[in-house]
Amino acid sequence: MKEYQVILIDKNQKSSNEISDSLFWERANCLTDFCSPWQNDLFSKIEFRALWDLENFYFNFRVFDTDIYIDRKDDSIESIGNSDRVELFFRTNDSLDPYYCLEMDTDARIMDFKARPNKDFDFNWKWPKNDLEVKSSKAEKSFIVEGRISIKSLEELNLIHDNVIEAGVYRAKFSKNESLNYEPTWIPWVNPETATPNFHIASSFGKFKLL
Repeated sequence: MKEYQVILIDKNQKSSNEISDSLFWERANCLTDFCSPWQNDLFSKIEFRALWDLENFYFNFRVFDTDIYIDRKDDSIESIGNSDRVELFFRTNDSLDPYYCLEMDTDARIMDFKARPNKDFDFNWKWPKNDLEVKSSKAEKSFIVEGRISIKSLEELNLIHDNVIEAGVYRAKFSKNESLNYEPTWIPWVNPETATPNFHIASSFGKFKLL
């Protein structure tokens, strides 16, 4: 399994607004080895960073893309699912029974749900409100989606074992096809080695090692 090392920081040296501070993220390892195994099209560079302290797991996606598509008809699951977004999945073990999905678009709209094998999704499940924070911002050449998840919630969901979190990191990019309809390019960190796009499979996960 691929491994990403999550550096421990001192929570006492961190201000409450630091997840939006570039100096905060300079401490983190930068993950860039994403792939698009089902299409030959080039895709914009993606940088993923994570840090943690004794209270929170912090994450940051920076995507070097300004051609953003958002379905704005409403804030439903369907609307978020038809928009450019980044995703984090967390599993209890390789049986995927259960695993937890966090999908976030460039307006920081959140689609969070609990899942079981064969794409058995429970959209009534939500991450505890006080245990999740997501922000987004746009710059001249990129957009950022970042946030925090409480360590308490990760532990309560049985997602940390011996300082390891088994996780998937993904992006969905929507572009117009020849029929002028928007269709997604699926971009994972780990190539799941499937014939067709599928993030909801054990082989699409790697490891976050909490240092």
